Amino acid sequence: MTAINATNNTWTLNPGKIALTELRAAWAAHAPVTLSAEAYPVIKASAAVVEAIVAKGDAAYGINTGFGLLAKTRIPDNKLEELQRNLILSHSVGTGDLMSDAVVRLIMLMKIGSLSRGVSGVRPLIVETLIALYNAGIMPAIPSKGSVGASGDLAPLSHMTLAMLGVGEVRVNGELMQAADALKAAGIPPVVLAAKEGLALINGTQVSTALALHGLFMAERLLEAGMVTGALSLDAAKGSDSPFDARIHEVRGQPGQIAAAGIYRQLVAGSAIRASHLVGDERVQDPYCLRCQPQVMGACWDLIANAGRTLLIEANAVTDNPLLFTNDKGEAEVLSGGNFHAEPVAFAADTLALAIAEIGSISERRVSLLIDATLSGLPPFLVREPGLNSGFMIAHVTAAALASENKSIAHPASVDTIPTSANQEDHVSMATYAARRLEDMAQNTAAIVAIELLAAAQGIDFHRPLKTSAQLEHVHAQLRQHVPFYDADRFFAPDIEAAKQLVLKGELSATCKSLFASLHP
Repeated sequence: MTAINATNNTWTLNPGKIALTELRAAWAAHAPVTLSAEAYPVIKASAAVVEAIVAKGDAAYGINTGFGLLAKTRIPDNKLEELQRNLILSHSVGTGDLMSDAVVRLIMLMKIGSLSRGVSGVRPLIVETLIALYNAGIMPAIPSKGSVGASGDLAPLSHMTLAMLGVGEVRVNGELMQAADALKAAGIPPVVLAAKEGLALINGTQVSTALALHGLFMAERLLEAGMVTGALSLDAAKGSDSPFDARIHEVRGQPGQIAAAGIYRQLVAGSAIRASHLVGDERVQDPYCLRCQPQVMGACWDLIANAGRTLLIEANAVTDNPLLFTNDKGEAEVLSGGNFHAEPVAFAADTLALAIAEIGSISERRVSLLIDATLSGLPPFLVREPGLNSGFMIAHVTAAALASENKSIAHPASVDTIPTSANQEDHVSMATYAARRLEDMAQNTAAIVAIELLAAAQGIDFHRPLKTSAQLEHVHAQLRQHVPFYDADRFFAPDIEAAKQLVLKGELSATCKSLFASLHP
């Protein structure tokens, strides 16, 4: 586990033992890091192996040869530093919007951890320079497009490495500046790469994994918000809480479903609105979007948890190539393999896409229910004087548009592949796109859930003076601090944006957060 120094909020990173809680914290906010003292001897030993290979003169891929299909080209010793620099310059071919600082922080931390495992052959100087950049808040400007998820995230990691050379751009406090100027201001000397170091820096799945972790952490917040708003909609629609009875879910046995049902029971417990219709309600069963919430959201819970387990393993992994090991005779071996192939990350990202899409899909169905007076028993389109006022009519259209868009984006990326590098790299994972598209999907779902939150709160207001549960009254009050009751038609987009920010920031309710502790291992 990583440790935190309480006096200066510095992280001590233990390679191979980073926890998901630490990654989540690094994603949320910047804090300086140090590397555990135990890591330095293995880093030095690995670098010594590379030095010995160069001194001996034996050809070894990535150390004194070309790359990819050029692996048979032997490079003279006096050209090895140039070889590594050329590798970084030629591979810095990314395009598109720059990745956020939150994602770049994860990339850098995981690369520090991977190189510090002692099988990549880099000098301590390389790790120390990455740490210095990180601690100074110098975030390499990394374009979001240009990787197929094998042979590693070459292009984006090259852009990361450019900053270490004092080339290209970086972002400091949100502002772009030249890397050379940022390093000079921070007193960090640009590095001159030795044999193997450039390849070690740009080989690996850290970009795909960071993007997928970004999607994971957003999915966690969406799941939490989707369940809270779903419970609020249940009460607004005077739905039944009997479908959440523990006995129903125990006989099925799905762990996420059991956990979700338990949370729903706690969310609606003590509702006076619920108590008001226990007698005389002629409805036999609620529509699925209310009744099957534990089954749907529980399945999403399980997908998110499984993706988290895969991504935590990958976050601690060594994924560059070749790798340096010592055999039983104490002899150094350089082994070429394929840990850079990001198929596990691609699969994890694809499952996160399914969960994010479904959270939004069932939320949109509840918005549709709430605005339909024949189903909800509430005023048409959740507004007084319908006809004169359109109320939530077109807000639902927005939710429907976003839910439909997510259905297209959610198509698995991992089933695609395209050969590269003159067919040397003939099967790729597409993990980087699989993970990158989660941001757009999460933004869509956050807006859908926000619209539901507004609609459900409106429904609760129409039941006054009756109150919902204590938990949900807190949620309602928190929303009303930002968005007033929709009494008559007004400029609606700002209301949706305010509610969306509550969803994205995980701020729906401090009280409710305790219910979701098991979602955040």
